[in-house]
Amino acid sequence: MKIYTKKGDKGETGLLGGTRVKKSHIRIESYGTVDELNSWIGLIRDQHIDKHSKEVLIHIQDRLFTIGSHLASDPKKKGMKIPDIKEDDITLLEKEIDTMNESLPEMKSFVLPGGHTTVSYCHIARCICRRAERCAVGLADEDKVEGIIIKYLNRLSDYLFVLSRKLSHDLKAEEIPWKPAF
Repeated sequence: MKIYTKKGDKGETGLLGGTRVKKSHIRIESYGTVDELNSWIGLIRDQHIDKHSKEVLIHIQDRLFTIGSHLASDPKKKGMKIPDIKEDDITLLEKEIDTMNESLPEMKSFVLPGGHTTVSYCHIARCICRRAERCAVGLADEDKVEGIIIKYLNRLSDYLFVLSRKLSHDLKAEEIPWKPAF
């Protein structure tokens, strides 16, 4: 497989299905942001974290490749075989969130991102996930996007927030509450 094709040298790229669009198109921004998120999740996975969290993150990365495939496809082209996101994928995130929350102190305020590099990576990934969700919502205003993709990204950002709190706890990092100055 050749890495460079020179087809994108004039600011266009091909969607799955062959349609050419500008690289600035919201569809490209959407799947590009999901790809960026996937890379940050890989960085979290590369940290010294527990085996179970690493396994869940690998599963999430797989799901993000599936989402990226959907977002990179021309919805007007039929017959392409792409894996699906399922309600079970969202249920897994919810179960993980609930399990992690059971061992965490109750949140009484927002917390400032930081405390440990690994925790900060989670917060960056959470913010990128929110951006990916906003891009997918914007794309859905213009073209077809499966609602479950937006739902998954929404839940994933919640998962990443709770994972940041769990890792703060595991790594004995200080969790600093936000105290608004009035």
